[in-house]
Amino acid sequence: MKAALLQDFVEDVRNGNVDMEDFIHKVVGEYEHLNKKYNPFITIRDAEEVIEDASSIDNMKKSKLPLVPLAVKDNICTKGVRTTAGSRILHDYVPFFDATAVSLLKAEGSLLMAKTAMDEFGFGTFSTNCAFGVPKNPHDVTRVAGGSSGGAACITALTKYPIVSLAQSTGGSISCPASFCGVVGFTPTYGVVSRYGLIDYANSMDKIGLMAKHVEDLEIPFELISKKDPKDSTCVGLKKTHEKFEINEIKVGLVMEYFDAVKDERVKKAVMNAVSKLESEGVKVERVSLPSTKYALAAYYIVATAEASTNLAKFCGMRYGYEENPENKHFDEYFSEIRSKAFGAEAKRRILLGTFARMAGYRDAYYLKALKIRRMIIDEFKKAFKNADVLLAPTMPTIAPKFKEADQLSPAEMYAMDVLTVAPNFSGMPHLSLPCGNVNNMPVGLHIIGDHFQDWKLIDIASEFEKLLNL
Repeated sequence: MKAALLQDFVEDVRNGNVDMEDFIHKVVGEYEHLNKKYNPFITIRDAEEVIEDASSIDNMKKSKLPLVPLAVKDNICTKGVRTTAGSRILHDYVPFFDATAVSLLKAEGSLLMAKTAMDEFGFGTFSTNCAFGVPKNPHDVTRVAGGSSGGAACITALTKYPIVSLAQSTGGSISCPASFCGVVGFTPTYGVVSRYGLIDYANSMDKIGLMAKHVEDLEIPFELISKKDPKDSTCVGLKKTHEKFEINEIKVGLVMEYFDAVKDERVKKAVMNAVSKLESEGVKVERVSLPSTKYALAAYYIVATAEASTNLAKFCGMRYGYEENPENKHFDEYFSEIRSKAFGAEAKRRILLGTFARMAGYRDAYYLKALKIRRMIIDEFKKAFKNADVLLAPTMPTIAPKFKEADQLSPAEMYAMDVLTVAPNFSGMPHLSLPCGNVNNMPVGLHIIGDHFQDWKLIDIASEFEKLLNL
């Protein structure tokens, strides 16, 4: 049973039907209870601190998100609240400022309740690389929640209260856990939401987005965070628009390479059943081809690891985070010891891969060629959107694997799990994972991909699809 729409709760608060202190205590109590079994959180705030925040909200009835709980992925900075990025190297980092997306939501009455679990710096597909505990799938605790925004997806699925879950994606970190946990995961166009206050993974691909139980629940928070930000030179914002269209006017393209990449026929069947349902309701469906897709995974990991190795160089045990007594050690020795102890295995692997890719002699052979591949993929997407409003594909090639199955995957096999989500992320396209069916009582996601800056059109179409599929 899905919780009431966020908008319904907002109206209840405005009408005086919600006791603030009682509500906050109930939410914190629920979070603490769920965390014991599912571990979606790294940090849960004390109820009295949240009540103090709520008491300071000016003119609550005019706020757009009064008293709506806000859960924030732990690589997004929150003033006065520990922000670890899932890494031991930032185990005690407490920012003195809010990320722009957080400050915009708090300014409209949303209450920061907790920080959600994630793969270290976003490095992973299952959220199993977190230094502070691994989130479990809300439908089966023996299975992964997905990554790297696994905690955000997990609590969005579990909570009986309205919620705004702020997440982040580089190569599929919103869509993947949304599919595995059976919630809506929305990743905006690159540059629409400010990255100020986000602890970087790969600057040219990182995007802050949202998780929700319903597509409609995305609208208010997305409108609030999609503002141009002078603190982020890459952020242009986006004006809210809504398009009126008939169902039989919607044209979608099925990306055949993405369906071919799905080896689990049950997943493919669940997605095709949803597509058939949409087609029977009047949606126009055509097959499209994106041949450069086969290069996307390799090109993405070259660019992403190269940028990550640069970004993580600042974590050296001197300014913040994990540190030890230098004991008159040379900087190189101290630097290496700190990083060896405080970074996890996957972080080390990606730092090494990225450092290799950007070394003299290899930069032209790998990094620059990968950027050319990105241009090819973007051009193919643009061509496809000339005849389609959105593109459809499975979100993930499988249902959420069991932990013991995930543990047996090699790094290359784990990276290959991103085969369906990498290309739209690499290209900066907006995309949304919508639950569309089940396999063995585990959710399957339908990936809906839009053109650059057509985010509101994507949301409108996804909302119509949600209604047609009776979700």
